[in-house]
Amino acid sequence: MKSSDSKQEENASELISTKIKELGDWRGQTLVKVRRLIKEADPQIVEEWKWAKPTSPGTPVWSHDGGICTGETYKSAVKLTFFKGASLKDPSGLFTQPGTVRRAIDIHEGDTIDEAAFKKLIQAAVALNRDRKK
Repeated sequence: MKSSDSKQEENASELISTKIKELGDWRGQTLVKVRRLIKEADPQIVEEWKWAKPTSPGTPVWSHDGGICTGETYKSAVKLTFFKGASLKDPSGLFTQPGTVRRAIDIHEGDTIDEAAFKKLIQAAVALNRDRKK
């Protein structure tokens, strides 16, 4: 990884941490948890901060050989949108939002996350990215 890439990732990680602190509620706690699970599932995951503009501060993104998922926060949900979610098998039924390309997991206050199934989904997304690079 180039030095500039490392600095960008560090800056993105800082922005994600700042976002979590600013939320200061269950949504921040949920982002902390999914962030930890994502990194446990694949320690080579890269944190990014994308789509910042005057009307939006930006969105956390996790990548490895391509985008894995975003971590958006709304009033009533933390939404994890998987870029190639429709191509992933979901035997545990984690996806709550269907799609023809992307699929998402909406986590609401009080919801629990099947940690093992979530990690497998992250690993499957990474594997899909690797397979498509070949």
